[in-house]
Amino acid sequence: MQPAHMYDSTATMFSPDGRIYQVEYAREAVKRGSTAVGVQYNEGVLLMLDRRVATAMVEPRSIEKLFKIDSHIGCASSGLIADARVLVNKARNDAQNNRVQFGEPVWISTLTKELSDLLQSYTQNGGVRPFGTALLIGGLDPNGQPRLFETDPSGAVVAYKATAIGAGRTSAFEVLESEYREGLNLNDAAALAWKALNRAVEGSAKADTLDVAVIEKATGYRRLTSDDIKALIPRDSA
Repeated sequence: MQPAHMYDSTATMFSPDGRIYQVEYAREAVKRGSTAVGVQYNEGVLLMLDRRVATAMVEPRSIEKLFKIDSHIGCASSGLIADARVLVNKARNDAQNNRVQFGEPVWISTLTKELSDLLQSYTQNGGVRPFGTALLIGGLDPNGQPRLFETDPSGAVVAYKATAIGAGRTSAFEVLESEYREGLNLNDAAALAWKALNRAVEGSAKADTLDVAVIEKATGYRRLTSDDIKALIPRDSA
């Protein structure tokens, strides 16, 4: 049998116990990333993430972790931002190609599966490493149905009503799992996402450190201003 370190290298291969260490390392990169929460509600999907910076010398607006993919699709990332940009650029190209070829918006489920295929391909080829990022992809199908998906560095993709990625995911997910209910409106969804995110960062989240986007049928993808965010979250947290 090969020694354990033979499976812990730049090559992506199965260890004797069925593990791919490079995928596990990529997941660790996601776990160390900023927390992002997605909540599906009646009119659309809300994406909220913590955008704190390590030093006051950084210009916060230069840190981009929320992305518009198409007029009806957006995503939030956690993990390596550079890796996320590659996936976002592919998603944008695929969305626009669909409009050119078929004359209609791409289905969010189709787009997400195409991205997951790319993610999976980087777990089985020599000379490459898995993407060290996870995405929450939210939006509307062409029929107006809100959808929310989570991707994983392994290429797995799961649809959720509400979920979280990044540091503190377990704590955030506990809140979402216990308090999510059908029929939420935007205010309800924002309050729930805020509570989950605040739990994940142990009460240190503030309105000034949040990035929030909503994707609704009436407005499409819309990035909320700081005033919009403060109006949605509890007053004592602003």
